Amino acid sequence: MLGEETMKNVTAIGEILFDIYPDGKKIGGAPFNFIYHIIRLTGQGNFVSRIGKDDLGKEIRNYLEERNVSPEFVQTDQVHKTGVAKTTLNEKKIPDFIIEKNRAYDFIQSTPETDKLISENTDCLYYGTLAQRNEVSRNTIQNLFNKNVKCFCDLNIRQKYYSKDLIEKSLKTSNVLKLNEDELNLVDKLILNSEKDLKLIIKKLINDFEIELLCVTKGSDGAVLYRGGEENSFRLKNDEVVDTVGAGDAYAAMLCFGYLENWNLERINKLASEFAGEIVKVEGALPNDDKIYEVFKQKINDGKE
Repeated sequence: MLGEETMKNVTAIGEILFDIYPDGKKIGGAPFNFIYHIIRLTGQGNFVSRIGKDDLGKEIRNYLEERNVSPEFVQTDQVHKTGVAKTTLNEKKIPDFIIEKNRAYDFIQSTPETDKLISENTDCLYYGTLAQRNEVSRNTIQNLFNKNVKCFCDLNIRQKYYSKDLIEKSLKTSNVLKLNEDELNLVDKLILNSEKDLKLIIKKLINDFEIELLCVTKGSDGAVLYRGGEENSFRLKNDEVVDTVGAGDAYAAMLCFGYLENWNLERINKLASEFAGEIVKVEGALPNDDKIYEVFKQKINDGKE
């Protein structure tokens, strides 16, 4: 197994849902996509979420079973339906989401088992903002902050499901922060007020929130990583884009792995970009088989001394 001697335990908490396309549906949700990649690359990882007691919920449980993803911390809601996001792609294959409210993942409950998972068997906790839109899941997620584990915040702003307070609390506990250019400008507008100077925004964000590793994704223009006084930019040319759903989640998974394994910035950015570049070649956020993962396991192992 990759890095078996030092492998860190990663837990993701948040939404699992179906992305509904005009011609079908695919399982998705940023936290699930992220942890699915982690599990496929490393053989381990935990996922905390909530699904409905409905047909879509049953489909998700069957999917988890078929893919050997543990459902141990996936709760079943007796009242609220499984999450869905109606998804359309523009001419550049970039998705637009209409996300239904009051779905099961909005009501993730705090449990002794989840608290124990984070306190005793997690080295890095991944979370975003969408699953914090509702008070119930927001309290559950934020109660897991400050548990002496590393925190990876993938901001993932969706529609109007955010607030200044929610973003500030998410940033304050972050060791690793990933956000896109639009989200960076939103953070500046709501919190930093640094007059649109990109370098100043980055510097203030890192200093004010004590961010160890900051990633700004720029779509087809690549990504920039910042750590300490270091900076690395990488752009991957890709002419085989089917859709970009889940590309950021794939990048985040490799980014998290590289951070925990203490790779240099150039290697993190290159492999994360290449991995995301393969995911955009398939329909939906997750591939139907493990061929991509086998390729990247080899790439990771080839880089070891």
